[in-house]
Amino acid sequence: MIVPARLAFPIVLAAVAALSLGACRDAAPPSRPVDGAEGAPAATARANARPSVVFLGDSLTAGLGLDRTLSFPSVIAARLEEREMDVEVINAGVSGDTSAGGLRRLGWAREDDPLVLVLALGANDGLRGLPTTELHKNLAAIIERCRDKGVAVILAGMEAPPNYGPDYAARFRNVYTDLASSYDVPLIPFLLDGVAGERALNQADGIHPNADGARRVADIVWQALEPVLVEELRNTR
Repeated sequence: MIVPARLAFPIVLAAVAALSLGACRDAAPPSRPVDGAEGAPAATARANARPSVVFLGDSLTAGLGLDRTLSFPSVIAARLEEREMDVEVINAGVSGDTSAGGLRRLGWAREDDPLVLVLALGANDGLRGLPTTELHKNLAAIIERCRDKGVAVILAGMEAPPNYGPDYAARFRNVYTDLASSYDVPLIPFLLDGVAGERALNQADGIHPNADGARRVADIVWQALEPVLVEELRNTR
């Protein structure tokens, strides 16, 4: 299932530099201990935990530059509460993280085996011009490990900055479409659709969404998340 979006990422090099600098300033550390590189679930997982949704991402997920309550996962948490859906939202966004970093800390992010994991990694891979084969391998491993535990995955796509050329950008984009097709997971083609490049929706660095931009991102993610979450909740009854 693909949630429609315009695939355009008009990032100027100054904005790319701004994100690179922001990536070096880690967001607040996770409130739960991070497992080792093997990613085994923590032994202290809560019994009878509330159903949860984990957002595994980078600074765009963490809400760099915003109050934590204004990040797009927090906006979605408020929406769930409004709808009286008893679902916990876990923001596992870490500023500067790559797909490899996300894979390493997957054990913590998935320690309670959530109903759904929203996988929103790759922006920093693209900024650093890392090989798209590595991006594909890391994201595939995350999807497979989640599936082994019965966790539904929603894949949020990202666009590479233009300074690496059109060929790299095309290969980068194709990683997400190929994974969504291969694993039959819902795809959000571009997490920042309608937000990237819009001055009114971004902070001064030109790339991290402001509060209005985060609400727009939440709307994009919600389109994919709501039907999956409703189905998963139905299956747990």
